[in-house]
Amino acid sequence: MVIWIIGLSGTGKTTLASQVVERIRQLNGKVVLLDGDLIRTLFGNDVDHTIEGRRRNAERLSVLSKFLADQGIHVVAAVLSIFPEWRRWNRENIPDYSEVYLKASMQTLLRRDIKNLYAKAARGEIVNVVGVDIPFPEPENPELVIENDVDRIEFKELTDRIMSLDAVREALGRA
Repeated sequence: MVIWIIGLSGTGKTTLASQVVERIRQLNGKVVLLDGDLIRTLFGNDVDHTIEGRRRNAERLSVLSKFLADQGIHVVAAVLSIFPEWRRWNRENIPDYSEVYLKASMQTLLRRDIKNLYAKAARGEIVNVVGVDIPFPEPENPELVIENDVDRIEFKELTDRIMSLDAVREALGRA
């Protein structure tokens, strides 16, 4: 099973994905968290943040997710996922694949901008920022859309919503 949590920087992807991973572990599921930034680091930061660098990282995330799922390891991925063709590839090649779109307004993202990505991009200090100078194509038909404009400490309700998806329940029932 692969749960693909999609959203812009600051939506809460990694926090939510970490809590989903913890819930799956409590159910004795073999699970790994894949995060776009962590995969970059794992591969020695050999790709940049241009469209081509992002495309290569997206391919790695998709192929690695399928590889792990084929080995019986559940995957929760926290990713920008700006390439519809890789989301299609995931749907066509990964059994028990679910997309969760974590959505927040730009006003919320600016308030949460701890990396100062959006502020620096707005001032022209950096380029290749998704949502500013790189378009963010929203997922066309995710299994779940979560509006996350509320600052929260507890993600239990959101985790519950993901854990109740049909593909997730079915896959964990077989584990």
